Amino acid sequence: MMEITEYTKDAVKLLKKLIATPSVSKSEADAARVIREQIKEYGFNGNVEANNTWIISKDWNDNKPTLLLNAHIDTVKPAATWSRDPFNPTLDGDILYGLGSNDCGGGLVSLLQLFRILSLKPQKFNYIYLASAEEEISGINGISRALPLLPKIDLAIVGEPTNMQPAIAEKGLMVLDVIAHGKSGHAARDEGINAIYEALSDLEWFRNYKFQKTSPFLGPTKMAVTVIHAGTQHNVIPDTCTMLVDVRTNEFYDNEEVFHFIDQHTKSECHAHSFRLKSSRIDPEHPLIKRCISIGMVPFGSPTLSDQSLMSFPSFKLGPGESSRSHSADEFIKIDEIRNAIQQYANLLDGKSIE
Repeated sequence: MMEITEYTKDAVKLLKKLIATPSVSKSEADAARVIREQIKEYGFNGNVEANNTWIISKDWNDNKPTLLLNAHIDTVKPAATWSRDPFNPTLDGDILYGLGSNDCGGGLVSLLQLFRILSLKPQKFNYIYLASAEEEISGINGISRALPLLPKIDLAIVGEPTNMQPAIAEKGLMVLDVIAHGKSGHAARDEGINAIYEALSDLEWFRNYKFQKTSPFLGPTKMAVTVIHAGTQHNVIPDTCTMLVDVRTNEFYDNEEVFHFIDQHTKSECHAHSFRLKSSRIDPEHPLIKRCISIGMVPFGSPTLSDQSLMSFPSFKLGPGESSRSHSADEFIKIDEIRNAIQQYANLLDGKSIE
C-alpha cells in the first residue's frame, strides 16, 4: 500500500503538469486531456462530457449513498502583476508557484488521490470524482453539463481552497440590469426628463434597504450598485440610465424571490442575468460536518461563489490552500497543504459512513 508521501508526490507531479497547461475558462481542452491521461494511467476509466471528466467507484451499489468529489480545472486569466511565469511551475522549498495552483489545483489533485485511496477497499458509500470545466465563469459547458449524466448524488465535497476548514454555507449571486427611463431634450433649454434623476430614488433604496434574515455563517443578503451608464454628451438630457446591481444572497433567500421583491420596490425596469447561481448550505448537524468538528475543524460561511451554486444536493467546500491567494499574482500552494489535505480527506472518509 502506498504511503501518504507517495500520494503527495503523485499529486504534485500532476499539479505541475496542469500549471504548465494553460486552462483559462473555455480553453480547458488540453488540461482535460492531462486529467484523462492521468486517470487512465491510474487504472480508471474516465467518462467525458465537453471538458468535464469523471470516474465512478468500481463497486457501485444502488443501495448505498453517493458522495461527489469535485474540483475544477479552469483558471482565470493571469494578473498583469505576476513576477514569475504563471505557466511555469516553480518549486521554492515547500512552495509551488503557478496559475491555478491554489484555485483550485491543490484540491483537484488531492481529491483524485483520495479517490485512489478509497478504491483500495470496499466503502460504505459510492463515490464519484469529477474534474469540471468553466467554474470560474459558471459556464454552461461546465458542471451543469455533467451533473445530469451522473447517478443520484447525496452529498458533495468541493475542493476549493478553505485551509481544510469546512465551508458549510456559500453566498449565491444574482446580477441585475436596472434601467431608469426619462425623456431626451436639450440641456440648455431645460427640456426632457433626466433619467439619472429618475434613478436617484432607486439608488437610495439599493444603498439603504436591509434584508431581515441574517445567516449565522454568511451574514445578511446584500445588494450593491457597481456600474452606471447614462448620457451621450454634455448638452443632451439622458433618456436612459442603466445600473448594474450585484446581489449576494444568503441561504434564507431564493434568487427569484429576491428579484421579485426588488422589482416591486423599485420604479426602474429590472432584468436578472440569471437565477441559477443560488446560495448553498449543509446542515451543521450533518454527521460528516460533526466528524469534521470532532477532529478540530471549524465550520464557516464562504462569500465566494463556486460550482456548489449549481448543485441541487447538500454540499460543502473543503480543500487545501487559502482563498485569499486565489486570482492573485504569484499564486501558490504549499506542498505540506496538499499532503495534509490527502491525509485529512482519508481520515474523514476512508471506511466511514457519510450519513
